Amino acid sequence: MSDIRLHTLRKSRNRNGYTRLDTFQQQQDTTPSIASGSRPGSPMLSSFNAASSARRKGKRRNQYEDGEPEEEATLLGEGERDAGFLHDEEGGSNAVERASDTTSQRSTLRRGSKDKSRTVPLRPPDKLQSKFPPNIVRNQKYNVFTFLPIVFYEQFKFFFNLYFLLVALSQFVPALKTGFLVTYIAPLAFVLLVTMGKEAHDDYKRNLRDREANSARYLVLTSSNDEDLPSFRLEDNIPPTRSIPSSSIRVGDLVLLEKNQRVPADLVLLRTSDSSGTCFIRTDQLDGETDWKLRVAVPATQKLPSDQELFNLDADIYADAPTKDIHAFIGTFTINTPPSISSNEVPMVQVPTVEPLSAENVLWANTVLASGSAIGFVVYTGPETRAVMNTSHPQTKVGLLDLEINKLAKILCTVTFALSVALVALNGFRGLWYIYVFRFLILFSSIIPISLRVNLDMGKTVYAHLIMNDNEIPGTIVRTSTLPEELGRIEYLLSDKTGTLTQNEMEMKKLHMGTMSFGYDAMDEVTHQLSTAFGADAAHARHGSLSTGIQLATRGRRDISARVRDVVLSLALCHNVTPVTNDDGSVTYQASSPDEVAIVKWTSSVGLTLTFRDRTRIELRTPSGSTIAYDVLELFPFTSESKRMGIVVRDTASGELSFLQKGADVVMARIVQRNDWLEEETANMAREGLRTLVVARRRLSEAAYEDYKTRHHAASVRLEGRNEAMAAVVADTLERDLELLGLTGVEDKLQDDVRGTLELLRNAGIKIWMLTGDKIETATVIAISTKLVARNQYIHQVSKLKTAEEVQNELDFLQNKLDCCLVIDGDSLQLCLNLFKNEFIEITTKLSAVVACRCSPTQKADVARLIRSYTKKRVCCIGDGGNDVSMIQAADVGVGIVGKEGKQASLAADFSVTQFSHLTKLLLWHGRNSYRRSAKLAQFVIHRGLIISVMQAVFSSIFYFAPIALYQGWLMVGYATLYTMAPVFSLVLDRDLNEDLALSYPELYKDLTKGRALSYKTFFIWLMISLYQGAAIMIISLVLFENEFLNIVAISFTALILNELIMVALEITIWHVYMIISEVVTLGIYAFSMVFLPEYFDLSFVVSVRFGWKVAVIVAISALPLWIIKVIKSRIAPEATTKL
Repeated sequence: MSDIRLHTLRKSRNRNGYTRLDTFQQQQDTTPSIASGSRPGSPMLSSFNAASSARRKGKRRNQYEDGEPEEEATLLGEGERDAGFLHDEEGGSNAVERASDTTSQRSTLRRGSKDKSRTVPLRPPDKLQSKFPPNIVRNQKYNVFTFLPIVFYEQFKFFFNLYFLLVALSQFVPALKTGFLVTYIAPLAFVLLVTMGKEAHDDYKRNLRDREANSARYLVLTSSNDEDLPSFRLEDNIPPTRSIPSSSIRVGDLVLLEKNQRVPADLVLLRTSDSSGTCFIRTDQLDGETDWKLRVAVPATQKLPSDQELFNLDADIYADAPTKDIHAFIGTFTINTPPSISSNEVPMVQVPTVEPLSAENVLWANTVLASGSAIGFVVYTGPETRAVMNTSHPQTKVGLLDLEINKLAKILCTVTFALSVALVALNGFRGLWYIYVFRFLILFSSIIPISLRVNLDMGKTVYAHLIMNDNEIPGTIVRTSTLPEELGRIEYLLSDKTGTLTQNEMEMKKLHMGTMSFGYDAMDEVTHQLSTAFGADAAHARHGSLSTGIQLATRGRRDISARVRDVVLSLALCHNVTPVTNDDGSVTYQASSPDEVAIVKWTSSVGLTLTFRDRTRIELRTPSGSTIAYDVLELFPFTSESKRMGIVVRDTASGELSFLQKGADVVMARIVQRNDWLEEETANMAREGLRTLVVARRRLSEAAYEDYKTRHHAASVRLEGRNEAMAAVVADTLERDLELLGLTGVEDKLQDDVRGTLELLRNAGIKIWMLTGDKIETATVIAISTKLVARNQYIHQVSKLKTAEEVQNELDFLQNKLDCCLVIDGDSLQLCLNLFKNEFIEITTKLSAVVACRCSPTQKADVARLIRSYTKKRVCCIGDGGNDVSMIQAADVGVGIVGKEGKQASLAADFSVTQFSHLTKLLLWHGRNSYRRSAKLAQFVIHRGLIISVMQAVFSSIFYFAPIALYQGWLMVGYATLYTMAPVFSLVLDRDLNEDLALSYPELYKDLTKGRALSYKTFFIWLMISLYQGAAIMIISLVLFENEFLNIVAISFTALILNELIMVALEITIWHVYMIISEVVTLGIYAFSMVFLPEYFDLSFVVSVRFGWKVAVIVAISALPLWIIKVIKSRIAPEATTKL
């Protein structure tokens, strides 16, 4: 990578006023005065004596034994600034003694609390290392001992299954036995074995992934002084290394990472292979952003002559208690004694030397080193790493339909018990009445048929098969087969942005320069004008002129090519992009913002190519092939607060100074010179969904630049209000009357058909939230371009809220404007949730669209849980990165997209798709069918059990309330299997409308979310139907009573089977060939089985005419009225789907 020198940008003074340790070698030629060579106003110690140095070294070891933090209050600059070294100029030893006292007091306090912050020396003792958790990855739900108890609990916590278990167990009691034991045990055992097998397989897969992660080998540096280790070196000054598994890494280890290696724990970056001390990492599995992030090594350790010197350094690292925030880190790096200072020498620098550490000095676990090699110091391991703290363990998900059926099962159980007690009561509680109650309970157990669970589970398998074999959504995988019905009940969709709605591929689409505009198809003209300008430059340079653009500007009117040259050159210089040479010789551009990469790629495509970049120099290749170089004098990086970035450069050929700046139009409009086109064109580009940046320039004289430097330095050494003072100097000296050069429009390519998908889902009544880790400006643009925000809809941005009053004001505003789109940043969102959780959720869930920016993975999951718990509605979350896993697992339905960020989200999700647009068919078609089919199937299976129980009740009532089974043995087995199962199960292929209509009229989906397909109303309708039909069949069979009891069984059972086949036919909306086959084949099986069951059927009676007419009369009376009611209802109150 390029040679980037740190000292230019990283000021030699840290934020607490310490002078940096510029070298660790003894400076023989330095005068005794420490302050010579330090900048004015630098507070330093006047001297150190040998005794205090020795005392400090002696105390240090004891302090580390406790692993206690020591410098936080002094170094982070709040209440105890004057307790240490900042204002003490009377004597070094006094200062050190007072600091030691403060440290010991703080250590005592910390020992009494559960503070997890830590101070770790570079060579920590084993006792200290063993205090921290092991670096073990564990995503398993079970172990050998907990598997059976947890699985059984998960199954039997549902009343439905518990009831079946009790009924099955009752059959082992001889007094309660009413039929074949297998009819009660087999279905329950089948359901449990399938569930246990699936859970065991899933957990075994998780175990394999955990073992793979824990056994990954990493190199750890060891001191050459360790006697118990083999000492070997590849070359001088390189310490020995040993290979250990990831699970053996401990806090305090020095880990050597190579390119493309995953970071095993949270590390402080000490050294990189690049001399500048920088490296790039990929964080896509942590924050979802695919662009590379720049990380900076601790300057003090990067300057060491070799890696071996790390073991000779008397230093320690303080790290704050572990938190979930991946954007922040509080720590310090303290050098207690420079390596070559002996006890009787005075150090040439202030001791201890302390450097603050921030998130840019840390490599989080689960990120990947993208360039070079690096050495990191482990500060957090295992469950204390940011990656693990932002990951929630998956919970077993249960569909809403299953919960609703569980409630109905409780009602049915109550009905069963009431019916049993009523029959015994009518008999006057004679004899062993309590035994009779239990026998009736078991006789009526078919009211809650165990086959219901089997049918529903088999139905879910069919739905999963249909989804995975749909050619219009190829690559879709159902990972949780228990939730297909949930897809038909979704009311809130929470989506990630990067990689989900967008492809995260930026492309420069437009350049506007006031009087002229270049679209995507006119970039050839830019290339031509640029080559003309640089060709003219070269010609003028031969005659002693250096810059055509400058000469033309002095004449008040510049030609087109010079203006194009100025704007393209500014774009090629004003950025944070670094060219990286790959192993194959190709060059890729890396930056923290994909927008910048897109712009630099564009400048390269039009002829001005970035060839070299470090922190002090930029080199460009012109269209003519020559190289122009610029010195980087100042760099003002982009922040979410400033919304702009600037750079001061000097042309090495002409010596000309320029201040270049680009940023958001809202801040740049007041900085640039007055114009009449910027606001209008920015609005035009935003409507096209382009991300806009305003580019401006100001030429500086040497005197102006020196004035800036003097004033900026004076502001930078202030102890209070430093940042504000520095910003004021920049605004006053540089950001005034900038020359507006142009406006760029960059497109973030959207996923295929995102706009149409979001519009369909919104029309289906689904409220859409976008949760992203990106900037508020970027998220707003994407919300507009994806049509998440309707045309002309007001966008209300909320950011940087600090007080409860501000939050209250914003909520009051939103309460009165519920038709707007809310855009809120992560910090403000957290404040709202902390202070006014219920009010915030109540208001925001009414909004049509919400965009939350700068969200951590945990925040995303928290929002999903809050919406679920507050609204009691079904929430679907969709994402594509490792940072979306927590959100996906927290949702009722999690959908993962297989994308550039890997398969982590896809593997954790309930459903895996290949692109966002597949969501339309998944919800509006498959979700609709799965829910309606399961609702119909469940109610029909309940009806099938109720009707035979009603017949049993009528039979027992007439025959002296005796708890004797009406149908015994094979008839009961066949009733729930061979005789009705296939036709009833064929309902899983029914559909109420065609696919085209379901996708063309998304409004139909709204009816599903109301849960009308399975409700108390529909349940009681089926209850009444069962009551009527069961009573009708049994009573009429008894009215047409033959002389033999066997004939009652034959007539009533045949009528019952025919009635059920007819009822299935009445319930079908659109016939499928399998439905017809199942009806015909089932009827044939029933007729054929009569031959083999002479104990139930008298064949001479069955083939007689009187059997035929009696059965026909019974079936007509039970089924005909229902057919008539259905015909009348379809005429008077047809369903919405029949009107299309």
